[in-house]
Amino acid sequence: MRGLTVRAVLFAFSADLIPLYALYALLFADHGLSTAQISSLLAIWSATSFVLEVPSGAWADTVSRHALLIGSAALLVAAFSAWTLFPSYAGFALGFVLWGASGSLRSGTFEALLYDELAARSATASYPRITGYVRAAAESGALVGILAAAPLYAWGGYALIGWSSVAIAAVHMCTAAALPRAPKSVSARDIEELTDRCPPDDDVLPPATSPPLPSGGSHPHSFDGAQPPLSGGSHPLSPDRGQSLRPAASQPLPHGGAELLQSGGDPAGARAGVRYLHMLRSGLRESLRVRMIRRGLVLAAMLNGITAFDEYFALLAGNAGVAPSITPLLVGLTVAGGLAGTALAGRTESMRPRTMAAALFLGGVLFIGGALLAGLAAGHPNAVYLLTGVGFSAIGAAYGIDYNAEVVAAARLQDAIEGPARATVTSVGGFLTELMALAVFGFVGVASVWLPIPPTVALLGVPLLVIAALIPS
Repeated sequence: MRGLTVRAVLFAFSADLIPLYALYALLFADHGLSTAQISSLLAIWSATSFVLEVPSGAWADTVSRHALLIGSAALLVAAFSAWTLFPSYAGFALGFVLWGASGSLRSGTFEALLYDELAARSATASYPRITGYVRAAAESGALVGILAAAPLYAWGGYALIGWSSVAIAAVHMCTAAALPRAPKSVSARDIEELTDRCPPDDDVLPPATSPPLPSGGSHPHSFDGAQPPLSGGSHPLSPDRGQSLRPAASQPLPHGGAELLQSGGDPAGARAGVRYLHMLRSGLRESLRVRMIRRGLVLAAMLNGITAFDEYFALLAGNAGVAPSITPLLVGLTVAGGLAGTALAGRTESMRPRTMAAALFLGGVLFIGGALLAGLAAGHPNAVYLLTGVGFSAIGAAYGIDYNAEVVAAARLQDAIEGPARATVTSVGGFLTELMALAVFGFVGVASVWLPIPPTVALLGVPLLVIAALIPS
């Protein structure tokens, strides 16, 4: 278990150990791009993920997840290379397309691989704890990378930051290669049995062979007090580990499956296509028809998607008059808040919905106040670093609250998933996350025409208040 945790933590740490994260908004601005153009680049990034999210998740349920994670890291290397070699709008757009594709291959794939590896060891109860470590490692990597950007910029400007990011992305590819090759929990031949047992209005899937909860208690991983199926025991649909992934001969094929098998092409490729369609349909059905999972996907996506506001933290600091060499330190305050929030996820995994709602409301107030306070620094040059320090600290606290809630919600979602297409279901959450991020980028692009950066960023804290109000008590 320790070896798995270490490899997962190193994978997450290296993925976010990227100095460019601290200053790429300023990189774009210093090459003549306006706030609206920067928002359009971010929208290209999010739209790429939006288009590829669910198909790549179904792919991860069909082919080697291990290989997809290596490919994701290779695309990250190419993305930062494009930014460094071609620092123009077109080069930045190309980099974002590559980065979006990289993120889509990783989203859902890594979580499903980790969960299935734990399932193979009958240790899925450790998933929230390990996920907390992984998210904390990602935030730690981001913090180290962001803080490293300050001296790197002083020594070699944007070029040194860019090439350092390329090198770290290459190291990340090595950590991806070191991940385990987890067996998938359920084979494709069991998908139809699963969907046949899941009529349109079902709230839950067939119960797993898990021990009942104590009388009067609610499961710590439930979204609305209902008891989700627990993982870790043997699922009634789980086949033997050595069972073939080929659909049974009597099994009805999904739409398009017969054409694939009758096309006269490569039989192995046709079978892979049939498996892909099985997984895609199964994952989408589970996401849409199981109420607990549907609610969990929406909540986790809203909490994750709203963090797109962090793309504008460097611009907020620059607007206040903070030097580029100091900006990473202020951005680092927000990352430190996120790190603290994720590190505490293991302690807050059983918090009640009412507690989560109250915490998110407080986070919204802190975020709005912190952004406005940092904006005041532009009119008080003698107090720039005091006001921005306090303002970014408040934003960091809000960031940590949001990240903590998102980790808890994501863990509860993984426990609720019982079907074979775990990566597909998780990727539906990623799809919804990109919708939320696109809304953030679109709002900033439009609002920046009339409003300066501080009030625009402050308004991005309002969704935290809305999410708090929507969480069922």
